[in-house]
Amino acid sequence: MFHKKFFNRFTFGQLTIALVVIYVLYSITTFVLYQSTASIVNLVISGILTYLTIYDLIQNKHTIRKNYPLFARFRYMFESIRPEMRQYFWEGELDGKPFNRRERSIVYQRAKNEKQTVSFGMQDDANRIGYEWAAHSVYPKHVSDTNFRTLIGGEDCKQPYSASIYNISAMSYGALSKKAITALNEGAKIGGFAHNTGEGGISQYHRSGGDLIWQIGTGYFGCRDEKGFFSDQLFEERSNYPEVKMIELKLSQGAKPGHGGLLPAEKNTVEIAAIRSITPHTTVHSPSGHTAFSNPIELVQFLAKLRTLSNGKPVGFKICIGRRDEFIAIIDAMKQTGITPDFITIDGAEGGTGAAPLEFIDYMGMALNDALVFANKTLIENGLRGKIRLLASGRIISAFDIAKTMALGADACYSARGMMFALGCIQALQCDSGHCPVGIATQDETLYKALDVTDKRMRVANFHKNTMKALGEFISAVGYEKPSEIDPRTFHKRVDHGVTKSFQEMYFGELDTRKKA
Repeated sequence: MFHKKFFNRFTFGQLTIALVVIYVLYSITTFVLYQSTASIVNLVISGILTYLTIYDLIQNKHTIRKNYPLFARFRYMFESIRPEMRQYFWEGELDGKPFNRRERSIVYQRAKNEKQTVSFGMQDDANRIGYEWAAHSVYPKHVSDTNFRTLIGGEDCKQPYSASIYNISAMSYGALSKKAITALNEGAKIGGFAHNTGEGGISQYHRSGGDLIWQIGTGYFGCRDEKGFFSDQLFEERSNYPEVKMIELKLSQGAKPGHGGLLPAEKNTVEIAAIRSITPHTTVHSPSGHTAFSNPIELVQFLAKLRTLSNGKPVGFKICIGRRDEFIAIIDAMKQTGITPDFITIDGAEGGTGAAPLEFIDYMGMALNDALVFANKTLIENGLRGKIRLLASGRIISAFDIAKTMALGADACYSARGMMFALGCIQALQCDSGHCPVGIATQDETLYKALDVTDKRMRVANFHKNTMKALGEFISAVGYEKPSEIDPRTFHKRVDHGVTKSFQEMYFGELDTRKKA
């Protein structure tokens, strides 16, 4: 019991001071006697430890450091590297969030044109509730051309666009570095797919030859006047850039529906501020709602205005569905006015690279499957499905993801984080800090200068090409020749022990979901 009585008589702080004093005396003694390099190093280290110990004892901000000076700092150090330690040493193949190691690995392999097969059977549990699978056919088809595309543009569209069914989702310059944006756009050019600008406007790095989908957010960046309102003149000028193929009006996004965007001050450089017509080095919040319209009728009329100003390019809106009645009201406004968008992008609540409060990231908005099914059914029931293409985004990175999403109603898909993995993202979860270790989500030149555009653009193009090839093999196995034929009866989900249901049974019942062009 001696050790307990001993430690009860002294505080941890007093014991730490004693140890530091002993080390200081030892360092001074060795320096006086030997004056060697080692003794000088010891003296410097002892001085640093003395400073840290005294500082911890006199500060009042951190109780644990005051009670356990010096040693408590190890707690903060280990906490700071916890995500990396978990990811590299303890994380299982299917444990990582939001993307597990198996999902990340397949993107890396396809981006690098490496081996894309796995061996020794599945690692997922086929008997767990929630497990999804596809029913293959004993009469597989042969698909040779995997350049899968869909034509976007309704009867009022003068410049319809033949889009790839897999494209780069919205990520702004500002959120991503100039080299990341350039690599994405050049990769889109090589692979023949589209690059969504994000709401941050069209930068020179977006204009590297790839097709653009210009996203207009609530801040109207790139088409706003000096007061922050929508500018007809600026929009007309920039929407008619030859590389701009479609216009997407963002009502809300999966990461933070109803919250608006955020550009941290450290990412708001002079260059970015000039592109967006804002004050540099300030934190900029996009409004949570639009000022150009305030109700469903005005919304569809504004879409018609965008189509006219862009000389008939495809126009649509992006939404993370929350209140079902509001989406239905927009559909009613289309029927009432006769104005229909060329496409609607459904963003799932699980999607999004943007930073947001936890309450918005985890608890706001409808998941992609539910939202896409609801939108698809609503359009079918109102006789509008043949006029409007549905695009979808939200954790879509594999051929299975694409095929499943198309079975639920999508005509084409977006990917943000999949394309970031292709660029070299390691899921460090530092996107909102400005300290992205691989130079993607940062404006720190010391970090993004190491990103090699020539290499990364090929990885982006390879990821798209190999994912389309995998999709071709997948739909062949289930008996289809093209993605538009994919039927919800093909996909199944375990809903209880010993009970599986097809997507048709789960979501559509007797409703005919075949796409009507």
